[in-house]
Amino acid sequence: MSDHDDLDPLATAHLDTLAIRSGIKRTEEGEHSEPIFATSSYVFENAAEAAARFSGESPGNVYSRYTNPTVRAFEQRLAALEGAEACVAAASGMAAILSVCMALLKSGDHVICSRDVFGTTINLFGKVLTRFGVEVTFVPLLDDSAWRAAVRPNTAMLFLETPSNPLCEVADLAAMSALARESDSLLVVDNSFCTPSLQLPLEMGADIVVYAATKYLDGQGRCMGGAVLGSAIHMNEVLMFLRTCGPTMSPFNAWVFLKGLETLRLRMEAHSRSALELAQWLQQQRGVEKVYYCGLKDHPGFALATQQQKGYGGVLSFLVEGGRDQAWKFIDATKLVSHTANLGDAKTTIVHPATTTHSRLTPEQREEAGIAENLIRLAVGLENVVDLEADMQRGFARIR
Repeated sequence: MSDHDDLDPLATAHLDTLAIRSGIKRTEEGEHSEPIFATSSYVFENAAEAAARFSGESPGNVYSRYTNPTVRAFEQRLAALEGAEACVAAASGMAAILSVCMALLKSGDHVICSRDVFGTTINLFGKVLTRFGVEVTFVPLLDDSAWRAAVRPNTAMLFLETPSNPLCEVADLAAMSALARESDSLLVVDNSFCTPSLQLPLEMGADIVVYAATKYLDGQGRCMGGAVLGSAIHMNEVLMFLRTCGPTMSPFNAWVFLKGLETLRLRMEAHSRSALELAQWLQQQRGVEKVYYCGLKDHPGFALATQQQKGYGGVLSFLVEGGRDQAWKFIDATKLVSHTANLGDAKTTIVHPATTTHSRLTPEQREEAGIAENLIRLAVGLENVVDLEADMQRGFARIR
């Protein structure tokens, strides 16, 4: 027998293999695909076993708000891809962010948040958490001096997403990690746009990574879900909040995400390739003022994105000449792409951020975040790029 025969074959496996093989625990039925454990509760052999499980003395399932085998498989697989000690699944991306905050912040704590995050994230920090005594300061993602100036003795968390939504600005994760260490705070990174196939924030010093699994982890716009990853110590706190307050992931959604992870790298490479081709094409079109995509060599974040990412992702945005009316005309003229605010789908989506994803921000907040009235966001799917360009031509024909 070889010395290697007893080793776990996944211990040294690559991302593609982990995305397909990790987290699997077959039942006595011998199934090849992961089963869906559609059950709310679990049966105990006797009263002593029930007591031991409820007390935590014995491992095992108690109630699906606490644990579920299908959800656990998703958590273990995503943790393997991320290189994290532990993962906790949530009902949505926003539930994941809320769980981190409720588990690891307290009244009187201070959070510094990039103002270039998803509009609902801004509302969560600025309108919800402040009701519970959490102090929040919003700063420009790329302004290092603003981040440093915002630090207070009670600063407990730095929160950002990179690349940002929808302008694709790229934060220096190593520098942000250093600031978090200096200020004795947690660095939390929303990695939904890149996924672990393109970027690993924990390797660059982040403490916690959050995902809207609804996006690229699913990949086909089917289910809502979120995830939080980090150290076992932090994830135990997050799990305590989820199992008490209930924003947990359903077994069916976890199974869908398991299937999505199997093709994650292939999809992310295809999204990135098509988005770059479309962004370069848009730069050549009359009627376009500016294209935002970190894979373009003239993008301010290109060098940094090339350094810390394995690809540039599928989201881009661009300014059309004129104001809101021209942007709306462009969007309404398209026929192939889907007019929806979701992203990360196999189908390309188009949206007007100022009146949808960022509509709940004040005009001043939108201006600070660079959400102009003539800005259009594209989340490039997996269609043939030639067909997407033809559809964009319908938009340009309407506004020229």
